Amino acid sequence: MANVYDTLRADIVAAMKARETARATALRTMDAAIQRAAMDANKPIDEALALATIRKAVKNLSDARAEFAKGGRADLVAANTTEIGFLGKYLPQALDPARLEALITEAIAATGATSKKEMGKVIGALKQRPEAALIDFGAASRLVQARLP
Repeated sequence: MANVYDTLRADIVAAMKARETARATALRTMDAAIQRAAMDANKPIDEALALATIRKAVKNLSDARAEFAKGGRADLVAANTTEIGFLGKYLPQALDPARLEALITEAIAATGATSKKEMGKVIGALKQRPEAALIDFGAASRLVQARLP
């Protein structure tokens, strides 16, 4: 099975052949960001680097989309939504809410956290889990805060 970066590169070629300029531009920009991240880290492009870079780009686009919505820029909101859609295809599916709740319950029990002051321990325990790449830590943080007194 091809890794995410190889799939992205193949999709760039397909988008260019299909003359889908918006998609090709978004994917080329992501390709350049991944290559830049690899050069900055002075290591080869691997699955983890590609996914981390794509996640960061999607988060930045989501934040920008929220700001554009506040500013009443519907055209930029639509453009960012489209680009997030293109890039979202390369990210693994997030954990379902029930599984995330179960992981948080396990982490709270494992760390013995009893107050919000110990929230860092719980999040740290979640980051050590094999499923950490699939966890939305923003949602996890809100759930942990709701659980701890």
